[in-house]
Amino acid sequence: MVNQNKFIGLIGLGYWGKNILRNLHGLGVLHTACDSDPGIVAERKKGFPGLHFTTSLNEILKNPDIKAVAISTPAATHYEIVKQSLLAGKDVFVEKPLALAMEEGKELVALAAKGERILMVGHILQYHPAVIKLKELISQGELGKVQYIYSNRLNIGKVRTEENILWSFAPHDISVILMLLEEEPVKISSFGGEYLNLNIYDTTLTTLEFKNGVKGHIFVNWLHPYKEQKLIVVGSKAMAVFDDVSDEKLFVYPHKIEWKNGKTPIAQKADYVVIPVERAEPLKRELEHFIQCLRERKRPKTDGLEGLKVLNILTLAGETLLGVKDDPQKEDKSKGYFIHESSHVDEGVWIGEGSKVWHFSHVLKGSKIGRNCIIGQNVCIGPEVKIGDRCKIQNNVSVYKGVTLEDEVFCGPSCVFTNVYNPRAFIERKSEFKETIVKRGSTIGANATIICGTTIGKYAMIGSGAVVRKDVPDYALVAGVPAEQIGWVCKCGTTLKFNHDHSICSYCGNEYGLEGDTLVIIKGGNG
Repeated sequence: MVNQNKFIGLIGLGYWGKNILRNLHGLGVLHTACDSDPGIVAERKKGFPGLHFTTSLNEILKNPDIKAVAISTPAATHYEIVKQSLLAGKDVFVEKPLALAMEEGKELVALAAKGERILMVGHILQYHPAVIKLKELISQGELGKVQYIYSNRLNIGKVRTEENILWSFAPHDISVILMLLEEEPVKISSFGGEYLNLNIYDTTLTTLEFKNGVKGHIFVNWLHPYKEQKLIVVGSKAMAVFDDVSDEKLFVYPHKIEWKNGKTPIAQKADYVVIPVERAEPLKRELEHFIQCLRERKRPKTDGLEGLKVLNILTLAGETLLGVKDDPQKEDKSKGYFIHESSHVDEGVWIGEGSKVWHFSHVLKGSKIGRNCIIGQNVCIGPEVKIGDRCKIQNNVSVYKGVTLEDEVFCGPSCVFTNVYNPRAFIERKSEFKETIVKRGSTIGANATIICGTTIGKYAMIGSGAVVRKDVPDYALVAGVPAEQIGWVCKCGTTLKFNHDHSICSYCGNEYGLEGDTLVIIKGGNG
């Protein structure tokens, strides 16, 4: 008999996922727990021996008894897993951030709305009893007019390599500040330092300015000697401190400023007051809210639209952090990229730090090139083309409007993209452009042709001279005219050899399995 109360699948059991596992299991709603790493699954089984575990994402997505999923995987995977889950008809709770690009976030929100699915983002501090109480104090006028708000989120501990500190730590505080002030900033800037890994910022300071005159900053750092998590609201009548590390979480300091002779401000200090708040685990409260929204079919407090607001601020802060190009007509070494003097970059182009555009190339208006990209000779990009980080585009390639390259895509010399299926010189068909997406890590061989309207899956390999007319699965090896799949490749690019539907890469040791026509990652292949 199916237990109707257990209707949620958990995807990701690692650093934070183990806490979600504990809470969902305790709430009696967890049906299946999933992680692609068999070692993590084996470890979690020890603490939850009666629970069903799997290493197959498809097992969760295809199970009709699982009505919703909670996702706690690396941020770079959020977009893809959330999209698959929504398309499978599941309601979704996803840890922050919603995605790593605004276009992806908007697509996910639209998918949830179209399918009438609930989409909730894990901005946990909005469910913290002390933050809820702080909001009450502000709304009731206990602090007076809010003048300044800032946060410090500092620690020494887990250092990520797939995302920088801004994307890892700052979403919490951005979400809370937007909730407390009930408006979005009109000006955003950020700067930081990278000390452990090139282009992975270990510390950032982001400043926010709001239309109502309130200003603030968010300081995040994972190279700090001790843990500190404080958010401070300065009001005209009092100041409040939310200290998540302290036993007592919320304090109010009723300091006042008096003016001597009407000219000299003098601070009149007062003893702080501890504001009592309920003792409750914020994560449990957050998941209880998700479950209630599922059962009552109501909109979550931190829904997809709220997630988009946070994502927008992260994106704008990240652009100032990376020193994107705002005067692209010539090389600007101070901003960390290179444009050869023979190349031309239109106005309104964004170019990320570390990227290089070589001889006789043209980047058209509205295009965006990520960090550490190499653009070869005689390359044309745009208009309005998005290219991710660490892409390499070899000589004589044109990337037209309608084409999107995700991170770490390799385009071989003279490969061809199209954007209209049936072009005529005498018929205007700009309104008929078909979207082509090349997903992360894929390789397109020299002289290959990609017909518009296709999607090239993650880490796929397109053989030289191939003509691709249909979608290519993740990790697929295709070749020929028209292109057909002839095998599978590892994330590292090595052709896989299978023994009874099982393969271990001879180059890097990543492990894969075959389930019908689908490649399943057993160990090390996730990108």
